[in-house]
Amino acid sequence: MNEFDIKAAGWDLNPMHLERSAAVAELIRKRIPLNRSMRAMEFGAGTGITSFLLKNDLGEITMIDSSAEMVRIMTEKTKGYDSKNLKPVFFDLEKNDWEGGKFDLIVTQMVLHHVDDIEGIIIKFHKMLSPHGRLAVADLYPEDGSFHGMDFSGHKGFDPEELSDLLKKNGYINISHEKCYVVARKVSDTLVKQFDIFLLFAERN
Repeated sequence: MNEFDIKAAGWDLNPMHLERSAAVAELIRKRIPLNRSMRAMEFGAGTGITSFLLKNDLGEITMIDSSAEMVRIMTEKTKGYDSKNLKPVFFDLEKNDWEGGKFDLIVTQMVLHHVDDIEGIIIKFHKMLSPHGRLAVADLYPEDGSFHGMDFSGHKGFDPEELSDLLKKNGYINISHEKCYVVARKVSDTLVKQFDIFLLFAERN
């Protein structure tokens, strides 16, 4: 079991996860003209909160995750809602190439800082997007490592301008970003810190 297999059962019980996803979904609606003809993918979908929030705005949404337990919970949730357009898929995009067709929109929330090869995944997204398809990435601004703790081996957030430059280098256009949410997290017995989250938008050239 990986870290997210262990966390899966209690994921939806954390109100912050719903609030954060709601903020991301609302800004996506404001910034991208969504419609039911669009085919979308959520990368690292977890329990699918963001996709469930957007299910009435889009056509088919493929929800991929490399945690078997997260995918199991997504699958169970799709049975209890009017959500025939939501497709949970167990898939590790970091290790495998996607061969399931193109998407008009790719969304990922708080996943990129867990990815080892950022440029590699950006290139994969570009290949998976239809011409002029959109990418929406929500993640942490640079932080001191206290968000996950000192044992975390991933990225300590991102400078959105540096991430934008990497996207430009790899064929994306019309790139913009803005702050979309603030997480308050207890980092010690006496200290609560705030961590800002940005939402970056880009278009496949």
